[in-house]
Amino acid sequence: MTSKITQAIIAGIVATIVFTIVTLIAPMMGMPKMNPPAMLSMMMGFPIVVGWIIHFMIGIIFAVAYAFFFINMVKGIDSKLLRGIIFGIAAFIFAQIMLAIMGTIWPSPPMEGSPMLILIGSIIGHIIFGITVAFIVKEPFVKK
Repeated sequence: MTSKITQAIIAGIVATIVFTIVTLIAPMMGMPKMNPPAMLSMMMGFPIVVGWIIHFMIGIIFAVAYAFFFINMVKGIDSKLLRGIIFGIAAFIFAQIMLAIMGTIWPSPPMEGSPMLILIGSIIGHIIFGITVAFIVKEPFVKK
């Protein structure tokens, strides 16, 4: 049996990989190019490898937050899919707030493409991230 922290770390890594794959194939489906690691590295003036490390660290932190806090907030919802969707939307909202704060500290890189399509693509990516985390992290013991 794996500990909750191990599950969360694995979920964060796997979900970040899935999220990243979605962002890489999005342009093939008519969506604008989205590259979170590149955006992070450009904003902070770090090499791209640091952007990748930060990208995965954020994914792990979000998954840990799900495993230790969020899952308890939505324990009344039986569907892992619905929990994952709700978590993905919450992660998207939090990410947008953090990007706005970071944008006041560091200059934001120029966006290519329709802002609305970028927003939609980001929501889809975060929802897929949330669903992946919800299916990997085991349920807490619930009395029936």
